[in-house]
Amino acid sequence: MATIVVEVMLKPEILDPQGQAVAAALPRLGFTFAKEVRQGKRFEISVDGTPTAEQLADIERAAQTLLSNPVIESFRVKVEG
Repeated sequence: MATIVVEVMLKPEILDPQGQAVAAALPRLGFTFAKEVRQGKRFEISVDGTPTAEQLADIERAAQTLLSNPVIESFRVKVEG
């Protein structure tokens, strides 16, 4: 079994209020390592065996039409496992 991961992030030019809230909270909690925080989504899709090119193409289409908003988000598809 393999896992196909779709990572969705806001495009760099889009404001990220959730990421900004986390970035502001970190120092209050004693964490001073972060310069900036961006928040995104991660989808894990399990398939039997090694993913085929057709399955990956289908997942790309799903990511473009269902899992992300291509106007404000970008996505990346990768295979794990």
